Formats: sequence, C-alpha cells, structure tokens
Amino acid sequence: MAAEKRQPRSLAARVLVIASAWAVIALFVIGILILTLYRNGTERGFRDLLRAQLYNVINSVSLDENGQLEGTPQLGDLRFSQPGSGWYWIVDIVGDRPPDKLASVSLGDRTLAIPGTDSAPFNERYERIYISQDSTGQEELVAETEVLLGDNGEIARFRVAGAMADLNADVSAFSRQLILFLVIFGVGSLLVNAIAILFGLRPLDRIRRSLEEIRAGKTESLEGSFPREIAPLTGEVNALIENNRRIIERARMQVGNLAHSLKTPIAVLLNESRSMEPDQARLVNEQATAMQNQVQHYLDRARIAAQQNSVLVRTDTQKTLQRLMRVMERLNPDTAFELMLPDDSPNLAMEQHDVEEILGNMLENASKWATGKVRVRIKATGEMTAAATSESRPMLAISVEDDGPGMEDDQLAEALKRGRRLDESKPGTGLGLSIIKEISEEYKGSVKLGRSDLGGLSVTVSLPVAVR
Repeated sequence: MAAEKRQPRSLAARVLVIASAWAVIALFVIGILILTLYRNGTERGFRDLLRAQLYNVINSVSLDENGQLEGTPQLGDLRFSQPGSGWYWIVDIVGDRPPDKLASVSLGDRTLAIPGTDSAPFNERYERIYISQDSTGQEELVAETEVLLGDNGEIARFRVAGAMADLNADVSAFSRQLILFLVIFGVGSLLVNAIAILFGLRPLDRIRRSLEEIRAGKTESLEGSFPREIAPLTGEVNALIENNRRIIERARMQVGNLAHSLKTPIAVLLNESRSMEPDQARLVNEQATAMQNQVQHYLDRARIAAQQNSVLVRTDTQKTLQRLMRVMERLNPDTAFELMLPDDSPNLAMEQHDVEEILGNMLENASKWATGKVRVRIKATGEMTAAATSESRPMLAISVEDDGPGMEDDQLAEALKRGRRLDESKPGTGLGLSIIKEISEEYKGSVKLGRSDLGGLSVTVSLPVAVR
C-alpha cells in the first residue's frame, strides 16, 4: 500500500521516471564499460610500446673490445632526452664485475628500483613488466629483460620505463570526453523519450478531457478517432454511458406511467368523498391523501435511486442557491438573507428538482422562524476527484441558520420525523425537515440539526459532489 502511494499518480510521469531511470543506469554502466575497455586497451598499447622500445635498445647496445657497454640507441621519442620526463632506458651488466651502465639523458642522476623475481617474475620469453618508482617518487611502468652479450658470458640487463602519469593523463582526457558525450547523448535521449511518451499518451489525455466534458454535461459520449489499441475502450465507455442513459430514461418512463395510472383512481376517491357523509368523507379523504403522499414519496425514491449513480446528473449549486435566495427575499422582505459561498462552488451529483426541494424547504423553514436574519454557508469536505468511490465520495455541506428561537436538544430528533410539528403556532404540515432528510439519505447524504451562533436553528445537509 505504501509503495503504491509513493508511485507517481500520472501515467506519463510514471513512464518518464522509469524510462529516465533506466537510461541513466544504462548510460552509467555503458560509460564504465567503455572506460574500462579503453584503459585496458591503452595499457596494452603502452606495454607493447615499451616492449618495442626495449628491443630497439637491445639492438643498439653491444660490448667493445674491452668488454664495456657501448651504443647510442635512437628511439625516436624526445622524452628520452628530456631530464625528468619519466621516460628512461637503462642498460647495466649483471654479475660481480665492476659496474658498467648506459642510460638515457632523461635519467640524469635518478635511480630506478628493481623488484625481486618473486613479486615480478619473468615470462616464458624471459621478459617482465612491472610498476616501479624512480628516486623522485614518480611511478613508472618498466619493461625488462636480460641478454647474453659477448663471448665471455657477460649478461646485460635492459630496462625501458614509461611514466604512468602519461597513461593516466590519456585515460583521464578520454574519460572527460566520454562523460561529456554521454551526458549530451543522455539528455537528448531523455528529451526524445519524453516527447515520444507524451505524444504516444495524447489519445489517453483526449479521453480524459472527453470524460471531463461528459461529467460536466457538455457532451454525451466520447467523440473523435482513437488508435486501435484504445478504440475498444472508447467503444465500451460509450456503450456504458448509453446503457446508463437508457436505464435512467426507462426508470423515468416507468415512474411517469405509474404516476399517471394512480393519479386518476386517487382523484376519483377524493371526488367521491365529497358526496359521502361527513365522517365517512373525512376518513376517505384522509386515506386517499395519505395514499397520494405515499405514492409520490416512493415514486421520488425510485427516481432518485435510478439517477444517483449517473455521471450525467448534476446541478449547479451556486446558481440554484442564488435563484432560491432571490425568491425568498421577495417573499420575506423584512428578513436579511446572507449567502456565504466559496470561490469555486462544486456542482452536486443530484437532480435539480431534488436540490431545489431540499434547499427550498430549508430556506422556507428558516424564514418562517427567523426574527430578522437567515444565513446560508457552503463548505466542501473531502477531495473532489474522479477517484472517489461511493463509500468515500466527496460531499458538500450546506448550512442554513436563523436567529429564531431554535430548538431544545430533546426536540431535535423529533423534528426530523415525518409530519411531526413541535409548534402549532406557525402554518405548515410538518413535512419540511422530514422531506429534507429523506431526499438527502436517498443520495447517501445526511442531515444534522443544531444550535446556530445566530441564536436559532442550524440545519446542515451533506450532499454528494459531482466529481470533476
């Protein structure tokens, strides 16, 4: 669950993050691989160069008539003639005879450490290549071999050294260029990937905008041409919307048919009651009226049940409230009405008739008991997104308050019962609050009564919000 919450909610962002992460990892691994291969190749070439120079020195040095070393190797590299360059060649006699040595001008008075054969053994060609240091601490790669010179068994040690700093500088320069090119290539690849992904996901974005227009009531189906990969999805969504619309229309038609079929018999009973004896007429009239109210009540419940889950049903809260407030101000000129709306009042996922029934009864009840002021406040609760479920859908709290006498705590629960009137001094049937409660609950909403800070009654309904 926690891992899912950390994932980007946008599909494009999720694909971009995965593609970018993979590109960075791939380029990093490729960079290390190329650098490793280049360094290995450079070191191999460096060793081959030292070995070639070594045999050039061997071919240029010999013993004179007195058994002394002689020769002037020409290696074609100026670094062997530059003091302290780190590039040296050295030839000396191995054995107990007096020291005899030839060396390049670049060596000067420096010496080059010679490791034992245990740490740097000779190969089958009697050569060895090892890393050493000169007397100044400069690191060298040395190619060494021993050759038999002269007829008396003199053995000469030949060494050619190259500065490791030059090798490392070459690898470092290549590394900087490689990093620069990989960064340029990586940034270009990420941009191309981003453009390709965003372009490829544009049809999904078009579907999202089309669904928003459907929820807003601007269109009734997904319109336009889509790629064949998602064309079946758009077809299924359109079929679902059309099926939902047919169900709603069928429910409306059945509700209307039932209303018309019962309207005439009830009207006949009411008319017949006028010709009966007073006691009988009152009884028939009361029962026929009760039948009429019950039929209307359950017809409304059937209609609401058929529409409450439809994405096409919505009502503009702000316009509806403003229209009802204007009506109430004309009917109650002595009462001040205050409407407190947020900057962006969300629409309600309800039929406009039901919204007007709820808000009209709330305003009428408040106006009846108010002594001078009625206040209406709106507050959205929960996140208003398309991801909301029926169990955790966003709601809109609408409060209507007055400065009248209010109710005691023990009266609040009784006030919501159908036909219950707590004060007979005011005209009415006692159905207002119960109608508010019944319609609100049919839409999975709720009603709460309390004491207003104006001093009178506060009626708050929570109604479902139409997702954006």
